[in-house]
Amino acid sequence: MALPSTIYKTNIQLADIDRGVYETLQTTVARHPSETEERLVARLLAYALFHEQELLFTKGICKGDEPDLWSKGPDGRVLLWVEVGLPEPERLIKASRHAERVALLACGSSLPNWERQHFAKLAAVTNLTILTLDQEFINRLVAHVERSITWDITITEETLYLQIAEESLGTPLQTRTGQR
Repeated sequence: MALPSTIYKTNIQLADIDRGVYETLQTTVARHPSETEERLVARLLAYALFHEQELLFTKGICKGDEPDLWSKGPDGRVLLWVEVGLPEPERLIKASRHAERVALLACGSSLPNWERQHFAKLAAVTNLTILTLDQEFINRLVAHVERSITWDITITEETLYLQIAEESLGTPLQTRTGQR
């Protein structure tokens, strides 16, 4: 018998001063049994970092040909394709041909190796944005993951500040290519 997904209710107060986005993001997110809490946290951070009105979580891991998040136009075209983690560069290149914009929140313990191997190939993709976050920052957030997640996020001068319970965390946003 397959294990069910774990459901998380989220409430994110977003103040993205760099982009002029001020929103309350309330959503329900499912964590597939094969997904780590680190990846769940990274998906939620990507939701805030790349937030726009029509951005939605997809079936992700359950459906290999979909990104983690996307926004589509009224005609069904993909306007923004968002990946999380360290995907194969071919996946991002293919997405860049079918979506208006592609974004990657690159994170994971093997990020330095991934960058050395794949960054040169991806640097030529003109509609691709790659952001990286410190893995230690994500690990610290995982320690606070509960079924009900409440975050206050402020992004200013390419730094992400996150208030969770009584703890304040911060990390620089490192834009490797493109613009957020």
